[in-house]
Amino acid sequence: MATEGGRVTDRQALVDSLVDVSIEAGLAILEIYEGEIATRVKDDKSPVTDADERAEEIILKRLAEVAGDIPVVAEESVAAGSIPDISGGTFFLVDPLDGTREFINRNGEFTVNIALIENGQPTLGVVHLSALGQTYWSRGAGDAWRRDGDGAAVAVTARAAPDTGLVVVASRSHRDSATDDYLADFDVADLVSAGSSLKLCRVAEGAADMYPRLGRTMEWDIAAGHAVLAGAGGSITVIAGGDVAGDVGRPLGYGKPGFENPFFVARGN
Repeated sequence: MATEGGRVTDRQALVDSLVDVSIEAGLAILEIYEGEIATRVKDDKSPVTDADERAEEIILKRLAEVAGDIPVVAEESVAAGSIPDISGGTFFLVDPLDGTREFINRNGEFTVNIALIENGQPTLGVVHLSALGQTYWSRGAGDAWRRDGDGAAVAVTARAAPDTGLVVVASRSHRDSATDDYLADFDVADLVSAGSSLKLCRVAEGAADMYPRLGRTMEWDIAAGHAVLAGAGGSITVIAGGDVAGDVGRPLGYGKPGFENPFFVARGN
C-alpha cells in the first residue's frame, strides 16, 4: 500500500498504480469506442455513455485496492448522489472520461483523469489518452512526465511565454465569444483547439502558453491536468466572471461546495 491512514506514504508507488489504473480504464473505454456508442443525457444536460460508467467502475475498484483509506469523489458517482466525506482534506478526484463529446465524435481527444487533492491543491495526477496512446503524470513540483505508447517517459516542462506572441489553446467543444473577448487583451500569435484535459497537458509540455476557461467546469474535469501543469511549473488562477465566486488572481482550489469551478486561466511559466 502506498497510503496509510488516509496519508500518502509512497508517492512513486501511488502514481505508478494510478497510471496502471488509468490505462486499464482506457482499454475498457476503447472497447466501447470501437463499437456503437449509446448516449444518454444526465440531469445537468451533459452527455454520458456506457464508457463513462464502465471506466469509473474500474477506477473505483482499483483505488479501493491501492488506497482504500482515501475517499474518492468521482463524476458519475456524484451524479448518482454518492458524495464522500472529504473533511480530512485528502481525497481523489476522478473523471473517468473527460471529453465525452470528443468521444462521441470519435476525434480521440478524450481522457481518463485521476488526481490526488491535498489541502485544497492537486499534488499528484494522471491524464491518459487511450485513443492517442499518450499518458501524462506528475507526483509533485518539478516532476511531470509524458509517455507515448510503450516508449520511455520524457520529462515535460512549461515554457516561458515567447516574445513573438502567445500560443493559446481553447476548448474544441465550448469556445465562445467571452473567450475571444478575454483574449483581446493579449498578444496572441496562434489559437489552437483541443478537447478535454488535454488542453492543460499542452500547456504543461510547452506546446501552448495559455488556456482560458470562461465557462462551467467541475473540479474532476481539470484536477489531474492541473496536477500535471503544476508539476511542469505552470499554474491556474481564478479570473473574473461566472456564477461561482472566486478570489480573482488567487490559485484555483479544490474541495469547494458543489465541486464547481469559477472561471480560470491556466498558464505556463
